[in-house]
Amino acid sequence: MHQRIRRILASGPLALLAGCALFAGGTGSPDYDLIITGGETYDGDGRQLDGVDIAIRDGNIARIAPALSESASAKLVVDARGLVVAPGFIDPHTHADADLASRDPHRRAIPAYAFQGVTTLVVGNDGHGFPALRNGDDFDPTGINVAVLSGFGDLRRTVIGDADRAPTETERALMADLLKRDMCAGAFGFSTGLYYSPQTYADTGEVIGLARIAGNMGGYYDTHMRDESDFSVGVLAALGEALKIGREASVPVHISHIKALGPSVWGQSGRMIERIEAARAEGQVVTADQYPWRASGTRISNALVPGWALDGGLEGLRVRLANAELRERIAQEIADNIKRRGGPDSLLVTRSLAKDGTFAGKTLLQLAEEHGVSPESFAISVLLQGDALLASFNMDAADIAAFADREWVMTGSDGSSGHPRKYGTFPKAFDDLVRKGGRDIGWFVRRSSGLTAKTVGLVDRGFLREGYAADLVIFDPAAFMPMADYAEPERLSRGVEWLVVNGRVVIRHGEYTEALPGRLLRKQAAATACS
Repeated sequence: MHQRIRRILASGPLALLAGCALFAGGTGSPDYDLIITGGETYDGDGRQLDGVDIAIRDGNIARIAPALSESASAKLVVDARGLVVAPGFIDPHTHADADLASRDPHRRAIPAYAFQGVTTLVVGNDGHGFPALRNGDDFDPTGINVAVLSGFGDLRRTVIGDADRAPTETERALMADLLKRDMCAGAFGFSTGLYYSPQTYADTGEVIGLARIAGNMGGYYDTHMRDESDFSVGVLAALGEALKIGREASVPVHISHIKALGPSVWGQSGRMIERIEAARAEGQVVTADQYPWRASGTRISNALVPGWALDGGLEGLRVRLANAELRERIAQEIADNIKRRGGPDSLLVTRSLAKDGTFAGKTLLQLAEEHGVSPESFAISVLLQGDALLASFNMDAADIAAFADREWVMTGSDGSSGHPRKYGTFPKAFDDLVRKGGRDIGWFVRRSSGLTAKTVGLVDRGFLREGYAADLVIFDPAAFMPMADYAEPERLSRGVEWLVVNGRVVIRHGEYTEALPGRLLRKQAAATACS
C-alpha cells in the first residue's frame, strides 16, 4: 500500500472530518452536499469561469453561480482560493485491467490515476478489450469511473486463436456477433492493436468490416496503428490505413499514443500532421492521444520479435527457436528491430516476467555485456523463459512537441506497469506544456477533459455544466508535479488537493479518503441494433 494511503487509513475516521466547513442552514437540511468556492475555475472547453461557485447535490453539479457559498448552505464547503478547479481529467488509453479485477480495495481505488486528477479512464485499448463486459459482469467498487472498449485482439483470439491466417466467413460472423454483444453491453467503441499478434495477421478489409459495426452502433475506432516506425509498412502507410478504415467504415478515428518511433522516422511528425489535418478538413473525424514521455512502454516480445515468428503466440515462437535455421533468422530480425529502436542502450528492462527475475533496472546493452552475449541473444534467452517489460527510449523531443501543439491531440497515459506514465502523465504534461511551455491552463484542461469526453462519447462528463456528473479536480498549479520516474515508476504524483468523483470526495487535502464511488460507465447503443 502506498505511504500516503497508509497515513490516511491509520489516522482513523476523525481525519476524514478535518477541514470540513459545516453549515447547518437553520433547522432544515443543507441546500447542497458540497460547495466549491474561490477557485480559478476552467470549463472543459478551456474557458475560464470568473467568480463562480459550484454546488453539488446527489452526485451531480446542481448549480454554477457567483457567491453560492454566501447564499446557500452545504454539508461541506471547500475554499479553493489559490487552486485550479476543473472537470476531472479523462484518460482515453490505459491498461488498468488488473487493478479493476483486484480483490484489494486499495488497488481498485486506482491511486495512480486519482492522484493525477483523473476521474474517468478507458480500458480495452490496443485491441485487448474487456470480455467480462459482454458476459454482464460489473466491477467491484472503484475509486474512479471506467469506460470500456471492445477489442479486436480479444475477438480474433476468441474465434481464431493466435494463428496467422484469414478468418472464414463463419468466423467473421462470430467476431461480428461478439462485437455487437460488447456494444450492446455498453462498450464505447472498437479498439485495435494492429502492430500486435494476432491482430497484425488481419488485412485492412477485415478491420473495416468490424469497425463499420461499431460506427453504426454509435462507437468510435481506437487504433494502435500497424506501424509507428518502419517495422513493416511504415508509419505513413499505417496512418493511411487508419484513415482509410475510418472513411470506409464511416466511423470516427482515434489514434492511440501518436508518435514517430525510432531514429529512422524522426521528423515525420510534420507529414503525419498534414495528412490528418487534410482528412479533418474534408470532414473526417480524426483525433489522437499522446503521453509526454520519450520512452514507450512495451514487452521484449512485442518490441523486438517479428510478427511471423509469433504465429501461435510465445509457444509458437519457442518451437521456432528450437530450429537452428529459424533461430538464426529470428535473431537477425531482433537485431534489426533493436537498431530501429535506437540501439540496445535505448532499451531499459523495467520488469522481468521470466523465471530469472533478477535483471530489471538495466539496459539491454548492459545485460548483454554482463552475460557475454549479443543483445539479440540475451533477448532470446529471456523469451525462452518468459518475457520482460521495456522502457524504449525512441522518440524525439521535436516530434513530441509538434503533436502536442495540435488542437485534436489530448492527454493519454497508455499507463502500464513498470513505466512512470501510469503514475505521472497528466502532471508531467502540465509541467511540460504549461509551466515550461507557456501554454495557458485552460488549454491544458480542454485537452485533458472536454476534448476527451467528446471523443469517447461521454455525454455528461468532461465539462462543468449544471446537470452533469460531479467529477472535479482541484489542484495546486505550483505543486502539480509527477514524482514517478524510470527508476521509481510507482510514486504517486503531487498537487491534487481535492478529487470529487460522482459527488463524493476521493482525495481531501491531498490525502486518500478510502471512498470508492467510481462507476462502470455504459454507452447506450442503438436500440434497434440490440433488440
